Amino acid sequence: MSDKPPLPAETDLYTMLRWTADGLIPAIVQDHGTGEVLMMAWMNQEALTTTLKTNQTHFYSRSRGRLWHKGGTSGHTQRVLEIRIDCDADVLLILVDQEGGACHEGYRSCFFRVVNPDGSLQIREHRVFAPEKVYGKS
Repeated sequence: MSDKPPLPAETDLYTMLRWTADGLIPAIVQDHGTGEVLMMAWMNQEALTTTLKTNQTHFYSRSRGRLWHKGGTSGHTQRVLEIRIDCDADVLLILVDQEGGACHEGYRSCFFRVVNPDGSLQIREHRVFAPEKVYGKS
């Protein structure tokens, strides 16, 4: 006999999640092999459903007001290996296999800048692709 408490009954995922008033939830994307945090983006129910169905990340763009497939333009897709929910059910953690760079500025991770103690910024990564070649001139 185990000393572990029984697992709670399964709950409907979409009911369990604590969506913002706008119907969104933050999703942190992490490389499953290295643990490196690659990016953070927002998901709505459609983005989460599409991600679950396709096994590739899809997000909701607040600035464009629509769904977007990560890597749909660049080819730098994210294959989903696992999705976790935090204890408050208000953040998703998505473990992925990243193809190329996750950042639209050409870096592997969107977190390529470090804030120094004096408040200045320092770029600590090297670009893995040229964004102007992938997206055109900005």
